[in-house]
Amino acid sequence: MSSNKPHHDADPDEILKEADRNIWTFKPRGFNIIWGSDRRYWNVPEKGIVQPAELLKVCWLEVTGTTTESLPKGKYEIIFKLQVKQGAFGLYDSPIFMMAKVGKRGRYKWRKNQTTTNLRQQSCSPQTRFKLKLMKLEKITSSIFGLYEVWNGKWKGGLLIHEATVRPVLNS
Repeated sequence: MSSNKPHHDADPDEILKEADRNIWTFKPRGFNIIWGSDRRYWNVPEKGIVQPAELLKVCWLEVTGTTTESLPKGKYEIIFKLQVKQGAFGLYDSPIFMMAKVGKRGRYKWRKNQTTTNLRQQSCSPQTRFKLKLMKLEKITSSIFGLYEVWNGKWKGGLLIHEATVRPVLNS
């Protein structure tokens, strides 16, 4: 079933917040996924189904999340839990970038994830964790983050996105 919209809009019910610990967990439906509403490109689980979002095939990978409330002052990290299926393609020579920024006026922080070259050895094994630390927050604000590979124009598929977590960095 295809939609007129090229992306899957984030479902706020799929963004879980542990207020006492300032931890945000984004389930697959909690992301904005470009081409996520088109089943030719993505398999995004139905509401209430616990399973990862599956990249079937795209050449424009863009998956983003936004905390819906302000974060208290402090240093935060973003962790994506990813997995690669057997038969995955286009991921090994297409480095995936993580991006994050704090607030509407914040500067984007980018990180090329070298671990994509190691995904081949980890297919169908424990989840790969892509990690990016945000700078120390000077004032209360929200964060915007994402996974990207939009530059090389190659088709890629077989990536599973289980969740992403935004949480305070402990002992720093």
